[in-house]
Amino acid sequence: MKRILIVDDEEHILELLEYNLGQEGYQTVKADTGEKALKILEEDKIDLVLLDWMLPNISGIDVLKHIRSSSNINKLPVILLTAKGDEISKVVGLEVGADDYLTKPFSIHELFARIKAVLRRSNSSYDKNDNNEGVIVIGNLEINPSRRIVMVNKDQVDLSFKEFELLYLLAKNRGIVFTRNQLLERIWGYDYVGETRTVDVHISNLRKKIESDESHPVFIKTVRGMGYKFE
Repeated sequence: MKRILIVDDEEHILELLEYNLGQEGYQTVKADTGEKALKILEEDKIDLVLLDWMLPNISGIDVLKHIRSSSNINKLPVILLTAKGDEISKVVGLEVGADDYLTKPFSIHELFARIKAVLRRSNSSYDKNDNNEGVIVIGNLEINPSRRIVMVNKDQVDLSFKEFELLYLLAKNRGIVFTRNQLLERIWGYDYVGETRTVDVHISNLRKKIESDESHPVFIKTVRGMGYKFE
């Protein structure tokens, strides 16, 4: 049974999510502050975090930064739940490392769809065998799908879950152009049409991490008027 950590400072939201997630067969753990959430993450096994942005003292974004900087839990899927619906806030959340972003008020059914999509990918076949099968080596870049490790110049690069998925999809289909909507459907796993900025943010983050000069990328190329391809 998957364990989901719900982090929100509004008691009625905690109770609503706890009840509905329980009805779907998930185990839930609750925290109403960032401090409590971090303590739970240190001591408990969590499969996914539903994280409110506006928390007292330690904000949800700071909690997310801590997760992404921790060697033990940096791959943990995180969905931001927030009243901040403007594009800038979405971009910030995705750049910090959120796997998904849902604006309050939201549909429970949509939340379930997003949770299932994220968890489905976290249980993907890449994790099944700890070997070198399917390793992609291109120049100074090495991608190991079974171990979910990316190396640049033999140094390991930390990628978020969605960043790895996106890089691997492009790299194993070298030369094929993907539109933004195709990437959204393949990586996010549900209808995300209209949120193409999400793809652009993740591509930008990838370039910062794997390219020697992100303004003149060697690996991930932009195809004007279409989308992206791996050269």
